[in-house]
Amino acid sequence: MLLSPVQARQLFAHALANRYAVLAVNADSHSAVTDVLEAALACDAPVTIETSLWQLQGRSYGAGDAILGVHRYAADLRVLAGSPRYHAVPVVLHTDHIKGPQTAEILRAAMPVYSSISIDSSEMTEEQNIETFCDLCRHAAAHQLPLALEMEAGVDNGLTPFEVTRHLLGAVESRHPGALALWAPGVGTRHGFSDDGFPAFSAEHVAAQAAEASRLCGRSIGIALHGSSGLPEPDLLAAVQAGVAKVNWSSESLFIRSRAAQDYYATHTAELEKKHKNWKATAMDNGPQSQIAAAYVPKVAERIRLLGGEGLGAAFCSSIH
Repeated sequence: MLLSPVQARQLFAHALANRYAVLAVNADSHSAVTDVLEAALACDAPVTIETSLWQLQGRSYGAGDAILGVHRYAADLRVLAGSPRYHAVPVVLHTDHIKGPQTAEILRAAMPVYSSISIDSSEMTEEQNIETFCDLCRHAAAHQLPLALEMEAGVDNGLTPFEVTRHLLGAVESRHPGALALWAPGVGTRHGFSDDGFPAFSAEHVAAQAAEASRLCGRSIGIALHGSSGLPEPDLLAAVQAGVAKVNWSSESLFIRSRAAQDYYATHTAELEKKHKNWKATAMDNGPQSQIAAAYVPKVAERIRLLGGEGLGAAFCSSIH
C-alpha cells in the first residue's frame, strides 16, 4: 500500500525504534519500480521508492515535463501498490535530488500525491535551504496537506558541523514544529562510487547527529543516509544501529541494472537479426527486462535483509492499523 505522509512518519519512527533502516531505491523506470516491489514482497519488508528530477523529466514518465512526471509516477505507483499483489507492502513515495528553478513548483505538485518530500540542497545556501522548507510548510498549511519532510545538509562535504545542524533544523522546527521526519547530514559518505572508499565515514557522527536532531525537535528523528553505494557492510550495519532509519541507494542499483541489460544484448546479438525466428520475442521489452529482474531483484532483497527490514512489513502494517 502507498503510505500517506502521516504513515510515512510512522514508518521512519518504527524503523528507528526497532533499529532497522528502510531501503530507498532511486527507480528509473516502470520495470525498476516493479522489481523493487517484488523484492520487498519476497522479504515482507517496507520500502521507499525515490524519484529524482531526471526520472520525472525522463522518457519513462514526464518526457521533459517534470510536473507531468510527478503525477504519472505517483499514479502508476498507486495502481501497483494498491493491487492485491503488493497491497501488503508498505511503500513510501519520496522526492530525491530535486533542484533548479522549478524546485518549488515540482515539490508543491508532489505534496498531495507523495508520501514524503526532500530537496537537493547542494546548490543552495543555508538560508535558501531553510526558506525553501519553510515555503513548503506554509503551502502545506494553506492547503491542509500533511507533510513528512527530510532535510539535508551538504551530504558530500564530509562531517556536518553541529552548528549547521542547529541552524538548519532549528530554524525549520522553530517556525513549523513537527514537519520534519528525517535529517540527512554529512557523515563521511558521498554520492556515487568512490575509488578510495569512505575513510571519513563515522558511525559515531551518525549517532551524535541523531541525538542532536532529536534534541532540537523534541522527538526521535532518524538519519537518512545518502551515498551508500560502495559503503562496506560493517559500516552500513553500524550506521543503522547508530540511528539511520532510511538508506538511499542509486549508483549501485543503476550499475546492476545496466550491466544486466548489457549482458542481455551481448548474448542475444544473433537473435536480433531480421531473419532469425526469435527476433521479435528477443526485441520486445519483456526479454531484457526479465533478465534484468533475474539479476536485480535478489540484490535488492539482499540489501533489504542487510538493513534489517525483512519480516517487518506486516509488523508495521499491524502497528498502524
